[in-house]
Amino acid sequence: MSRRRIAILISGRGSNMTSLIEAASAPDFPGEIALVLSNRPDAGGLARAQEAGIPTRAIDHRTHLTRESFEQALDQALTENAIDFICLAGFMRVLTPWFVERWAGKMINIHPSLLPLFRGTHTHQRAINEGVLVHGCTVHFVVPELDAGPIVAQAVVPIIPGDTEETLSARVLAQEHVVYPQALRMICDGRARLENGQVVFAEGWDASGVLRSPSSGPLPF
Repeated sequence: MSRRRIAILISGRGSNMTSLIEAASAPDFPGEIALVLSNRPDAGGLARAQEAGIPTRAIDHRTHLTRESFEQALDQALTENAIDFICLAGFMRVLTPWFVERWAGKMINIHPSLLPLFRGTHTHQRAINEGVLVHGCTVHFVVPELDAGPIVAQAVVPIIPGDTEETLSARVLAQEHVVYPQALRMICDGRARLENGQVVFAEGWDASGVLRSPSSGPLPF
């Protein structure tokens, strides 16, 4: 099986980008990071990608009069680099239905909540405010509706007494760096695939495990 050519789209420092690049550097990883693209020329992640030997490109959305013009330039850059699959990693632009549908089934995102809970922004503070005892992150396929695509993978962390938005965010981010590369690997090697709007897994599930919060002993996270 040929390795998929993957583009990572970023707007900032690219911490999830770094975890994807590190994972894809393994000889047995079924995909290669072929391009890192940002809508901000000053994004810190571009320099980090260059240090890793990854081709980079900046397409400043502020130089385009319309969202459609920006996305056409984005699409052209992806096509010129023969990209097969897109990972959004802190890409702070809401994509139009045109772009999403053009890359339907070929684009995933990681969101800092256990979707469908807490779509949108400020997810960690909202989880604390709502009094839920577990929180986490979700890797999902991108669809025109924001944070609503078919789910590929999730990771769960406990919310503990005294948590702040910052402490909870750090704990969730650590799991993002684990689950995003795992989800990309499953998609690239065919263990997770999109069929009729649902994610289908090639392997069975172990239904015997359970996560509890709070726990009488050490939490299994």
